[in-house]
Amino acid sequence: MELRSRRCPSEQPSGGPDCISVLPDDLLLLILARLGCAGAAARTGVLSRRWRGLWPRLRQIVFRDVPYASLEAALGGVSRPPPPVSLLEFRVPDKRLPGHRRPDSAGINSLLLAAAGLEPEALVVALPSHLIGCTLVLDLPYFHRAASIVLDICSILSVPAGVEFPALETLSLSCFLPDLDSFIPCCPRLRTLRLGSLFLGVLRLNSVSLQELVVDREAGLTDHISIVAPVLRQLTMSFISSNPSISVSAPMLEKVSWRCCYTDGSIVFGVWLLEEVLLRTTETLGQLPSLHIHFGASSSIFHGEVDTLTQEIEKHMIAEFSVLELHLKTSGHVFGALTIHLLGMNRLCTAMQKIKVILQRSAVKERCSPDCPCESSGWRVQTISLTALEEVEINGFEGDNHELDFLKLVLRCAPMLKRMIVKLSDKASASNYRRTKLYNIFRANSSVEFYVYLSSGEYGCHS
Repeated sequence: MELRSRRCPSEQPSGGPDCISVLPDDLLLLILARLGCAGAAARTGVLSRRWRGLWPRLRQIVFRDVPYASLEAALGGVSRPPPPVSLLEFRVPDKRLPGHRRPDSAGINSLLLAAAGLEPEALVVALPSHLIGCTLVLDLPYFHRAASIVLDICSILSVPAGVEFPALETLSLSCFLPDLDSFIPCCPRLRTLRLGSLFLGVLRLNSVSLQELVVDREAGLTDHISIVAPVLRQLTMSFISSNPSISVSAPMLEKVSWRCCYTDGSIVFGVWLLEEVLLRTTETLGQLPSLHIHFGASSSIFHGEVDTLTQEIEKHMIAEFSVLELHLKTSGHVFGALTIHLLGMNRLCTAMQKIKVILQRSAVKERCSPDCPCESSGWRVQTISLTALEEVEINGFEGDNHELDFLKLVLRCAPMLKRMIVKLSDKASASNYRRTKLYNIFRANSSVEFYVYLSSGEYGCHS
């Protein structure tokens, strides 16, 4: 039988040129770009001499997992414009170095200068905190073509006088920038600013071009916030404070997510500790703009000023809202005095269309003392004007007398109320006596629709 060769007729003989290397440079550069890393692209030089000089001509230069000591030399191998570099990104691997091998300010400044020499349109620099520490002072060089800059560097950033960024539109900083307020005017086209957890406790910002601001600082206290941004449309803030000074002037604001967490005991009302204030105006799935306030009850008795609580919450009302959510960790305490005080605030009583109260109880049953200040004698007979209120929802309702009194007060003060939703706790769900007292209140207010749900989620009744 005659044996036939199985070699493809088009296959080149050993030592001949491979089919890929004979492609035009533009196609080879597209192949290298698909690798997603300049280091991997450079290693293709072992395949053929034809590939060795191509990777420095990539428009997107990305170094991932390249050791810090090799970065500056790698940048030096990149061709200077033309062609222009559209993206320059380098992320140092998250590997600890002995103290004597850590880079100093001069070394990192030299690296940044090398990056600036490539004139990228977009720059991303990420250096792990344990590599450089938090005490280095770095100079941000001039990136005149950069429209986007991302700096994730755990250091103090300094901007030399006279340096401007005329093309910069998006800036993301996770570093200490003490002179942020003086730096922003150097970016006349800045549209989006993102600040990470490492900026200092004072935020002063004045920008005539900024349209989106994102601040995420959940380490350390923020003492002062001053924002003047006439065309700002989106604002996202998350920070920790004890008694912040807040001033926001942004008349074009449309979307807000504002979250302030308080240190223990900084703002008090009787036995209640203010824990968190959250304002959301972004409407999703039909949800209305809402203000969420979280309180926790303490076994200790505090003597906070009533006006202090009012003023503190009003600081965060930087946009309009129509829903109030109260999250109360009761620890067995009466919440009527606190809740009625909040509902009586001018900004709340005239604007609230819906109130939702979430009662959070501990697994261990707790009761306050007979003379506890949470049981203020006067709140049950107060009158507040809830003229816009249309819906009330209470979760975790147990049917105690003070909770029933709270329902009666709301029904009396809300002439436009249409609907009340009550979701019972396990205790109330298992007690016919408690449910009967609740139903009696419903029968006396027939103009309002009532919906009751058991703790199992089962529909209890509708009247």
